[in-house]
Amino acid sequence: MVKPRPDQKTVTIVDEYCSLYRDLFPEVRSYEYFKYLHIGLISGIKRKTLPAIAREVGLENEQGLHHFLTSSPWLVKELKERRLKVILSALEGREITVIIDETGDKKKGKTTDYVKRQYIGNIGKVENGIVSVNAYGLIEGMTFPLTSEVYKPKERLKEGDTYKSKPSIAAGMVKELGSKGFKIKRVLADSEYGESGSNFLSILEELGIEYAVAIRSNHSVLMAPGQRVRRNRWHRFDRIPSDGKREKRYIREIIFGKRRKVRYWEITTDKETIPEETTWYVLTKIEGISVEEVGNIYGERTWVEYGFRQSKSELGWSDYRLTDYQDIEKWWELVMSVYLMVSLQGSVFQSQGQKENRSSNQKTAREIAGTHPWWSVGKGWKDNLNNIRLFIETFGYLNRLKAWLCVFFTPRLIHCFSFLYTQLNRLINSLLESVFPCHFCLTLP
Repeated sequence: MVKPRPDQKTVTIVDEYCSLYRDLFPEVRSYEYFKYLHIGLISGIKRKTLPAIAREVGLENEQGLHHFLTSSPWLVKELKERRLKVILSALEGREITVIIDETGDKKKGKTTDYVKRQYIGNIGKVENGIVSVNAYGLIEGMTFPLTSEVYKPKERLKEGDTYKSKPSIAAGMVKELGSKGFKIKRVLADSEYGESGSNFLSILEELGIEYAVAIRSNHSVLMAPGQRVRRNRWHRFDRIPSDGKREKRYIREIIFGKRRKVRYWEITTDKETIPEETTWYVLTKIEGISVEEVGNIYGERTWVEYGFRQSKSELGWSDYRLTDYQDIEKWWELVMSVYLMVSLQGSVFQSQGQKENRSSNQKTAREIAGTHPWWSVGKGWKDNLNNIRLFIETFGYLNRLKAWLCVFFTPRLIHCFSFLYTQLNRLINSLLESVFPCHFCLTLP
């Protein structure tokens, strides 16, 4: 029996993370394409098309990457299962908030599976497109992707498909995550889910999960004869969104008849004019919640908007040129894997032992990296992405340089560039435990 050749190394941070999934790819070449796609998706190229990614990672063409997505013998279900285990290991038993949202991508024609003229929330109007329901996790200000499922319109169902509404899909996601061991403290969602009592909210109540969801302004509540609707006085509070800037808001409770465990709230930017475009109605079932807490708890949902803005604009969520859903699903799962790779570099996922046992060499490595004029000292997801890209872009530079060396062969230049690349990889090795603390997940449950 011929022993398989070792896989080609890329950049240490990508190699370390992707090694968690190595056994899911029976072919060495498939595993290499898995790593190449991680590099391409996390790179700074504007459109994450397969030809652009192929050029970035030094491939002659995109055929191998396309084969990996459409024909290579790996299962998206297994990749997703492994990714969720990595997250569970990183969480170390901590509770999370789950945010439910949907995203849509405009698509021409009807050749792409499950495309239909339907409301695309992130565009704000009806367009021809494909829609997915998504669940993100939130812990201590850091978002991370959990799961995603396409919405299948009744008119586009295939043989063997079963129609499920978006709230039913979301409820199934929450159930599945709970069954896998995730400790879900709270669920946040928009009005499509807030108005779905039987298919969504009742499921959360069965599971004993608290929630804060948007509702429509004309939301109706059953009241006993003689009861009336009361609106309490306005309270001012400061909303702190993802960019950290404080925003003035006003909130009041709306009581239908008598106060219940499920409570209703109105939040606005202007209590005098109550502008329709910046006024929100929220339903909560959170034990002991105060007026001051409601606005910021529901405001956490903006984190998912931030998350999808990053994954779509930075990681190429909608840049695929595929028509079969089984292939699109693979692309989406790869984007979620790359998004997780960035999220895991945050200090929130660093164990206390790692924080206490940083060596002086590691501190020196951080100081060296910090002297780069483009290095970001922040702790957010975008800061992690920026710093990882600073290392990965050297891999792209090397590949673009090799193309020119076919025209002007210069051995000395090859030697100098290879030396620089080696030094950078050594610096990454020194940083792994401090700047990029991902070793916590190398032993999976």
